[in-house]
Amino acid sequence: MARSGDTEVEFNPRFFEEVLRQPRVERLVDAVAEDALAKMQADAPRDTEEYVNGLHIEHRESRYRRVTRVVGSDEKTLLIESKTGNMARGLKQAKR
Repeated sequence: MARSGDTEVEFNPRFFEEVLRQPRVERLVDAVAEDALAKMQADAPRDTEEYVNGLHIEHRESRYRRVTRVVGSDEKTLLIESKTGNMARGLKQAKR
């Protein structure tokens, strides 16, 4: 039986780049982000609606994949998140 440190694993980064850039994978990631965004908007505190309207999805190209993010563009987003945890909670619920 192999002991800790006795096994070497070499990953092929091209394989992962090919898999992670497939449209099916990107659609899956986008679906989770859209679910998280919907939960965040539904549970968001409402004062002027600027916070809720500022929540949106952004895409960014990374080395091996396209990254999908749910972000807030309202100037009060960081303050509201620090007091309520709305975005963190919405993301945790969407992962399940």
